[in-house]
This record gives sequence, C-alpha cells and structure tokens, in this order.
Amino acid sequence: MRNKIFTRRRFLKTAVGAGAALAAAPTLISGRALGKDGAVAPSNRIAVAGLGIHNRGGYVLDCMMQQPVMQFVAVADVRRDCRENVKRKTEAKYGPGVDTYRDFREMLPREDIDAVLIATGDRWHTMASIYAAKAGKDVYCEKPCSMTIAESLALADTMRRYGRIYQAGTQRRSIDNFIFAKNLCRDGKLGELTAVHANTLYPATGHDWLPEQPEPDRDEVDWDLWLGPTPWRPYNRRYIDGGWYGHFDFHGGGILEWGAHTVDLCNWAGADDKEMPILYEPTPSGCDTTYKNGLKLIMRDKGWLGLGTCSVRYEGKDGWVETGDSGRLEFSSGKLRAEQRKCAEAGTSAISHVKNFFESIRTRKPAHSNAEVVARSHVICHAAYIAWQLGRPLKLDAEKIEFIGDEEANRMRSRALRDPWRV
Repeated sequence: MRNKIFTRRRFLKTAVGAGAALAAAPTLISGRALGKDGAVAPSNRIAVAGLGIHNRGGYVLDCMMQQPVMQFVAVADVRRDCRENVKRKTEAKYGPGVDTYRDFREMLPREDIDAVLIATGDRWHTMASIYAAKAGKDVYCEKPCSMTIAESLALADTMRRYGRIYQAGTQRRSIDNFIFAKNLCRDGKLGELTAVHANTLYPATGHDWLPEQPEPDRDEVDWDLWLGPTPWRPYNRRYIDGGWYGHFDFHGGGILEWGAHTVDLCNWAGADDKEMPILYEPTPSGCDTTYKNGLKLIMRDKGWLGLGTCSVRYEGKDGWVETGDSGRLEFSSGKLRAEQRKCAEAGTSAISHVKNFFESIRTRKPAHSNAEVVARSHVICHAAYIAWQLGRPLKLDAEKIEFIGDEEANRMRSRALRDPWRV
C-alpha cells in the first residue's frame, strides 16, 4: 500500500510539473484540425460505429470513409476476424482508437457515437436498427430493412417516435438514371401511368438445415448472437460465410431481395410513396399487383432489355422508359430519348446515398430512403411473397395493413422471435 501511495503521489507531482511547463509553452494546432483546406475539424465530424461489416458493408464503409465529415470510432461483430479486419482498415485512416465489441449492445450506449452503419444479414436489420434508435443513434442500414410486415411497421414507428434519421441501403433512389426515369413520370412525359414493372428474383426460400458442425469458441464466433431473433439451429460454418442466403429463417426470398430496390422504385414513381397496391395476384415467378386507381405494379424476373440488374420499367399512355444498373436507359420514342442525359453513377454505387445520409444528419431532414417510404415498399414485397406462398390472390386493406378475409395470410404478417429479442 505504501508503495502504491508513493507511486501515486510521485505521479501527481510529476504531472503537475509537466502541466505547468506545457502551459508556459506555445500551443500549435494544425489548420486541418481547425477545419481549414476543406477538412472537417474532429469535433465537428459525425462519429460512426459499424455493426456486422463484411462484404457489401465493407464497400459502404469505404464510401463513408471518403467523406471528410465522418470519423469511424467502433465496430461490433459476432466474428472476431471480421471486427479485427474492420479495426485494421479504419485505424489505417483514422489512427489508433477504433474499439471492437462482440455484442453490439455493449457498444450502443456510448454517448460519443452519432450514427451506426448496419450491414449484418437480413435477420438482424430491423432489430439492430430499433436498438440503435432507442440508444439515440441515427441509422444507415443495408437492405432489406425488414423480414416481415410487422417488422416494417415497427421500424417506421420506432424511427418516428425517437426522431432518428434512417437511411436504408436502397441507394438507387440517389442515382441519376433512376431519378431521371422517375421524373419522367412525375413531369407527365409518359402520360397517365398504366403499369410499373419491378425486376425481382424467383421468390422461393428453403426450410432445410445444414448439417451440424462443432460450435467454435464464443469469442471466435458467437453463434447464439449470430442467430439472434431467429429460431435456433445447429452451427454450420457455411451459414456465417454467406450460406444463410435462401434459407427461410434468414432470408426474405427473391421478391424482397431485389424488390427492396425495384418495388421501392416503382412505388416511388407510380404512387409517389403515398399508396400501396390493394390486390396481389401471384404468378409463376412473382406477383401482379393493382393500386386502387387501377395502376399495375408487376414483379417479374424475365423479359427485360438487358440494361443491368435491378431494372425497372414505367409505362404510360404516351410512352415508356426502362433502366437498370448499367446506367443506360431505353425509351419508346425518339422524343423521349431526346430527354436523356449522361448518368455518372451505376446502380450499385453508394456514394451519393451516403452523402445524402450525412446531410440528413446535419439538417434533420428525412433521407431519400427514410423509414416511412421503405417500410411501405417492404410491406408490398412481403404481401406479394405471402400471396405467392399461398398460391392465391389476396386483398390488402392498405390503411390497417391487414388482408381482407384471410386469417392464414394475416398470421404470416409476422414471425415468432426467439427470446429475449422483441421489436
């Protein structure tokens, strides 16, 4: 004890002396630290933490790191190799001090974190976003934003209640060729709209399980936390390496996979985000839906013009336009083609979308893919998949978000969540 007291006293005495010396010396602060030459002073940066940053999440993080307004401070991941990779990557830019967490619930209470980038598998998107909002963080979350109709509504309600900025990773709302095609609809250049077409994938998911393998140490892979709110099943390495895709418990199916982008774009162009279809009629590869004004929203995986993934087509009485991730557009007439301009970004780019997110944090104005609009478009995707699974037409009360006269379909609006997780 005497040695400890002596050491503490000697430390305090030395520290006081050093402080006096520093006070007498001139203080030099770099111009960049003060925000000169286009730099953003550290005190004015948006502090971002990551959750589940792997492939697509790593790309979005790269886009965020190009923005001077951002400072990356922490990462949470159930996989040790992933959180250590993100730490190395971000500390190479920002210097030492990026903290790592196995459990995101230990990271979110930090008061120095302004926003989180969520790029886990689909099963976690709603749950993690809600936890982040309740902790006072703004959220950029990869798509799809939900696994069920109930999760879609809970997400929008939470963001509204806690006043958080939310940006889903449906980046095509921020990309020129898709904006251009939407504006043709808005400006009446196509005439009265009759149909909007969304490029979706084959809807089915499987209910099988992969063979059991020995479960790794919890610090290596926290399997229970990886599963989160989904039903328990035995560990298999393929799940955590991306093999969860296509399994019903972890994945929302092909309509949601691309429809999170394309159905969203169609609802934006066809209904200005204010309506949802009320009739859902399944087809072999998707679903045909109808709004109360008669507009058709058609989901299909074939018959496209080869303009890239996630294509959309808008048809009116005076013409049509189709576009996709290539950035190219095709038109029904030379008159419409004359409206075309060169588009700089491809549909997979997140640069403009990330900029919009940070600008929304600054201004507190809704982001392009805010929780209200993506919840509505996700409800459409989920309703279409329910109709496809049941193999029969469904009518939706778009105000109550209930299927009319079909209790089986209504039960499928939500899924049971494993304890202790709740939305």
